[in-house]
Amino acid sequence: MAKTQGLLLSNLGTPASPAPGDVRVFLREFLSDPYVMDMGTMARWFLLNCVILPFRPRKSGEAYEKVWTSKGSPILVHGRNLARGLVSALGEKWVVGLGMRYGQPSMEKALRGLVEAGVDEVVFLPLYPQYALSSSATSIAHFRMLAEQIEGMPPYRIVQDFYDAPVFCEPSARLAAESLPESVDHVLFSFHGLPVHQVQKTDSTGTHCHQREDCCAQLCEANRLCYRAQSHQTAKRIAQSLGLSSNQWSIAFQSRLTKVPWIEPHTDKVLVELANTGVQHLAVMCPSFVADCLETLEEIDIRGRADFLAAGGEAFTFVPCLNARTDWVQSLAEWIQETAESD
Repeated sequence: MAKTQGLLLSNLGTPASPAPGDVRVFLREFLSDPYVMDMGTMARWFLLNCVILPFRPRKSGEAYEKVWTSKGSPILVHGRNLARGLVSALGEKWVVGLGMRYGQPSMEKALRGLVEAGVDEVVFLPLYPQYALSSSATSIAHFRMLAEQIEGMPPYRIVQDFYDAPVFCEPSARLAAESLPESVDHVLFSFHGLPVHQVQKTDSTGTHCHQREDCCAQLCEANRLCYRAQSHQTAKRIAQSLGLSSNQWSIAFQSRLTKVPWIEPHTDKVLVELANTGVQHLAVMCPSFVADCLETLEEIDIRGRADFLAAGGEAFTFVPCLNARTDWVQSLAEWIQETAESD
């Protein structure tokens, strides 16, 4: 008798609404995670409760308000659409669930739903192309904790990252090719940023990360799980597929939060620099995200666009995320089936 497979998709999460109270609840859960704010317990408590939560929920709520849709938060809307698409693409022997790391729908509720459906195995897919402690690692740790607690939990497999896999890079390149106008001068690949010390933690040797300027140019054993190095590989793979020469594209990192050093270069600064150096028509894509969200829609397509144009740029093209594109859904379904069938 054929097995019934369960697929659990997971992404970061979202507030229940843009209201400051709901944003505060979300930020408290998100930023209380030691994988995200990896500092001493007392320091994290002070920063969260005395610096961030008194002020940031209102500001973040205003940003969420700009991108909120009639169906809700974009990241959740796209996640549900992706799940529905995979239900059709995978077929009747699969049960698909969506559970966010923070907020609702919770990972626990989604996983319990798969177990109650009687699946024989679970494939867990955190929807982060590049590995990072504050996204992939915390999601995997949380999933494993839940798997130990849930009665009747079947065997499971975890898909860890897909930064240079054809399943992700080929649909991304096709999407970009469809989105880029002929007049574009430069393509900027903007990835979510991380504190430097977080990427250094993934250097198994302690002698490679940030020890030289080109430490991320090639993958090796020391940086195999380095988020910044994987981001460079993603951008390089997509740029090659687009036929871009080395001077037609570049990489930057967005969304700095605390005052500790973050990986560079910083997107907000690069946008202004590109305009100042004569780039008139810029395109930006964000391949650390599979679904459009606050960071892509508000930070890049609204604020980033305004910054570039204010600095003298003439045109700005935002390349959307894969969301629930048909070719992304189909290639992802085929990849998941291959993963489930492999020994």
